[in-house]
Amino acid sequence: MTDDPPIRILVVDDHPVVRGGLVSLLQTLPGLEVVGEAADGQAAVDAAVDLRPDVVLMDVKMPVMDGVEATRRIRERAPECRVLVLTMYDDDGTVFTAMKAGAHGYLLKEAEQTDILRAVQSVVAGEAVFGPGVAARLLGYFAEPPRPAGSPDEAAYPFPELTDRERDILDLLARGRRNADIGAELFLSPKTVSNHLTSVFAKLQVASRAEAIVRARERGLGSPP
Repeated sequence: MTDDPPIRILVVDDHPVVRGGLVSLLQTLPGLEVVGEAADGQAAVDAAVDLRPDVVLMDVKMPVMDGVEATRRIRERAPECRVLVLTMYDDDGTVFTAMKAGAHGYLLKEAEQTDILRAVQSVVAGEAVFGPGVAARLLGYFAEPPRPAGSPDEAAYPFPELTDRERDILDLLARGRRNADIGAELFLSPKTVSNHLTSVFAKLQVASRAEAIVRARERGLGSPP
């Protein structure tokens, strides 16, 4: 028997049924207490500042303000709160941008309840937590040896951290193309182009299309329209 106070959790998800299910699940797990709910990113920030939970269980794609921006603002205004992303999106761009915003962990909604409990306990203890699939891809990304700056083929192969597809999209972006035009040229949907650009921005650590274009042109991609 432990006398430790329960871990206080704020649940953030824009789908009422999913949010209600998470709340019901968390209330059955030992040592956890749900202290609030929020249906969008702005409401999550307000609730985190007001309630000061130990952990914010954060969805990503939401109206008003997405989970990545909400995470960034929570880390600024309530830095003692730990943010654990729980989402159905596992693309590299979303993972990288969420972690760059200050998330302490990243799980998929398919996680077992024991995994969620362990993840909540771990982030409270100061650890970083990733679901198995996400962790494997992150390890693979960081284990890939970087191409040394100034190597003979750097000019012909800029941004080695990008995939070939991402580099093609960045090249077209640097030429002033819109997402729809890039998609038409590469036979991709605009949504797929947008997902690739999210990954590109995260890997290059840029915050906007304009900044990405400048970086790309500095390294020889694209040409002024």
